Amino acid sequence: MDRAGEMMAFVRAVETGGFSGAARELGLTPSAVSKLVTRLEDRLKGRLLHRTTRRLQLTAEGEAFYQRARNILAAMDEAESEVMQAGDTPRGRLRLHCGSAFGMHQLVPAIPRFLARHPGVELDVTIADQAPAALEEGIDLAIRIGPINEPSLVARRICNLERVICAAPAYLDRHGTPRTPDDLQQHNCLWITSLPALRRWPFDTEEGIRVVNISGNVVANNAETVLQLALAGVGITRLTDIIVGEALRKGELVPILADWHHAEPVALFATYPAGRHLSPKVRAMVDFLVEEFAAAPWRTAVAK
Repeated sequence: MDRAGEMMAFVRAVETGGFSGAARELGLTPSAVSKLVTRLEDRLKGRLLHRTTRRLQLTAEGEAFYQRARNILAAMDEAESEVMQAGDTPRGRLRLHCGSAFGMHQLVPAIPRFLARHPGVELDVTIADQAPAALEEGIDLAIRIGPINEPSLVARRICNLERVICAAPAYLDRHGTPRTPDDLQQHNCLWITSLPALRRWPFDTEEGIRVVNISGNVVANNAETVLQLALAGVGITRLTDIIVGEALRKGELVPILADWHHAEPVALFATYPAGRHLSPKVRAMVDFLVEEFAAAPWRTAVAK
């Protein structure tokens, strides 16, 4: 195999955690993958990997080479994909990043429909709340909650999200239902510590927007945990409708203070690196996201 093959063996070994995983992806034997990586190290006159019986670990030189090699291979895939495509048929691996709320509650259930429509696309999905540095991490497309103020990114709006104040019926049976924003001071409220501004809940009044600082005996660093706490009847929470929509439809959560609450719409965007040819696979995913979610299908009419 040529230099590209050596580079491919090295990158796949890093991404799969070993020579066996890389061998399965490449259709080789583990010993063949090991020999390719060794040949690469010999040619570069440097150690890229520390090998142990349990795992592979990148050296400092290996980490730097891995980042560059991954981008080179991605560019090669892109170039080959463009040439091989019949017309604009989406093909190849699409690296997609998404936050946990939209990812787990909306994106993952929709993926089978996308793959059925575009069987030539392979998805590599990362679910994480930390926004990626798209140009640095090899991400083709990232779904992010706005605003997006990065000139290195193109952002296409998917839809607007709204936040909902809600609680489980069991909690309300035990503690009563708040009728005014001031009543929240007597209730256990849940919020996300990674987004401290969301501890301040806004309400519409005749004098304008009024903010109430809520408090409670449990906090968590992500929306999914807060959702599960609310479903368990621990307290009242305020989360986006992409997270609580299903629970509201099922009656597992009940909206509260809907007449008062300032829903604070926030945009959801599909973002990708600027200044780069938009490949058919990325365009296909962006169009699919807008088609699937522009009408916010998770949204439930909120009882007042």
